Amino acid sequence: MRAKVSELVFDCAGPAALARFWAGLLGGEPVDRSPDWSYVDVPGFVRLAFQQVPEGKAAKNRLHLDLAAGDVDEAADEAVRLGAVRLGAVVTDDHGRFQVLTDPEGNEFCFVD
Repeated sequence: MRAKVSELVFDCAGPAALARFWAGLLGGEPVDRSPDWSYVDVPGFVRLAFQQVPEGKAAKNRLHLDLAAGDVDEAADEAVRLGAVRLGAVVTDDHGRFQVLTDPEGNEFCFVD
């Protein structure tokens, strides 16, 4: 038997707000299933779910999303307007460019091209 990924779940303090951030960034409609559980069905991707936990984020993510962006700078600007924070400058190497950001609760993600 092989398992299939049905959703990625983020622990967070504010599920509804985080679902709206990611829906604004990736598309889909946020759904609040309960005060401590929200999700968004991202077009062309698995569901992103957000569950409330009592503790805050304490260290760097062990997993993060790399998001393809036609224009890393433009994508990062839009994410910042939605509440993201840039971590450092855009990195350029032999394989392309990427920008590391955090969502409003500090979860890292990258735009890549």
